[in-house]
Amino acid sequence: MKRFAVVVVCLLLVACASPRDYRERMVRDVASPGKIVAVEIAFARMAREKGQWTAFREFATDDAVMFVPVPVVARDWLRQQKNPPLAVQWQPHMVWMSCDGSFAATKGAWQRPDGSRGYFTTLWRRQRDGDYKWVLDQGDVLDHALAEPDVIATEIADCSGELVEVANSMSNPATGLRTYAGKSSDSTLEWAMMVEPDLSRLLRVYLWQDGEKRLVLESMVAAPTTE
Repeated sequence: MKRFAVVVVCLLLVACASPRDYRERMVRDVASPGKIVAVEIAFARMAREKGQWTAFREFATDDAVMFVPVPVVARDWLRQQKNPPLAVQWQPHMVWMSCDGSFAATKGAWQRPDGSRGYFTTLWRRQRDGDYKWVLDQGDVLDHALAEPDVIATEIADCSGELVEVANSMSNPATGLRTYAGKSSDSTLEWAMMVEPDLSRLLRVYLWQDGEKRLVLESMVAAPTTE
């Protein structure tokens, strides 16, 4: 009888849950790299159709960081920018994702209207409604364009394990080193960005695979030069 009562209570809780609560439960704990690819494509399309910085604002979290080349809170910086006549274009080449889908990293190629080209790396965090917004965006110019892959490669973390706890953001005033870091809800993806006083920076992304934390993405950007 007690078991029957527990089952009834559980069924009532499910039935009484709001559509929003039900949707939030459904979008948790699922890794779908295809969603990140779709978001990147929509992001680039909005940049073409509505303006480069408009798109960056629309897809950014409130705490997102970008580099201009100093690290800035993206929303504050973007609020002061006017869209250029022609937007930069980009294409994702690779997606790394946590097992639960709460965090993802992308790398790809970009092209500016002036003919310059380079690469980008972007970190995406899933929101409560299941949509993804970027929390960190950075990249650099390249002498030669990245080779376009036949298909967009994807890699998902194993669904077990625990990574080292890291703070969301931290800095070392004594050395001038700034560090931005975070991890997925299930601790199967971890990332850290270190910015030196000369503004050179290093981004590393790790996935939990085969029982250990593995480095899957490393992006180094040299200090900016003054001409």
